[in-house]
Amino acid sequence: MSLHEDAVLVLKAYEDQTELRDLYLEHLATHPDGVYKPCEAGHVTGSALVIDPARGRVLLTLHKKLGMWLQMGGHCEAGDRTLAEVALREAGEESGIASGLTLLEGGPVRLDRHPIPAPCNWHLDVQYAALAPAGAVAEISEESLDLRWFPYEEVAAVADTSVVRLLEATLARLGG
Repeated sequence: MSLHEDAVLVLKAYEDQTELRDLYLEHLATHPDGVYKPCEAGHVTGSALVIDPARGRVLLTLHKKLGMWLQMGGHCEAGDRTLAEVALREAGEESGIASGLTLLEGGPVRLDRHPIPAPCNWHLDVQYAALAPAGAVAEISEESLDLRWFPYEEVAAVADTSVVRLLEATLARLGG
């Protein structure tokens, strides 16, 4: 199965945000290359909010290009087989947590479509949540200006609405 086929299956199974989900599916139906960065009409990305439920905190990265506190995430690469794999790979690379991250069960937590500079125009982000292992040590990657754990209640003060909504949806899935 190709990454494109996996993306279609994942999105068809995603039951929330139906209007946005359908937009993603339409994009993939009309763009066979729609999961990769060269697709100028926009492309699918994968991200993961790294969360430590035992300590009530999330790990955010201060994005080097955007200067914003965000979840870990990025572009699909040629070797990626699934969107879940993209999200987990990006979470590991950007958090510096070498092993032990696991995706929260149930597939993507949210979708977020946001504009990016031309020529690509749009990121169609498929957002997961990744549970940090006990004692996880984070290290700043080359893509970040900073990396920091934030208590749940502080996220709204530092991050944009998309990150806040992702945290809320993640906490709801966790049951709290």
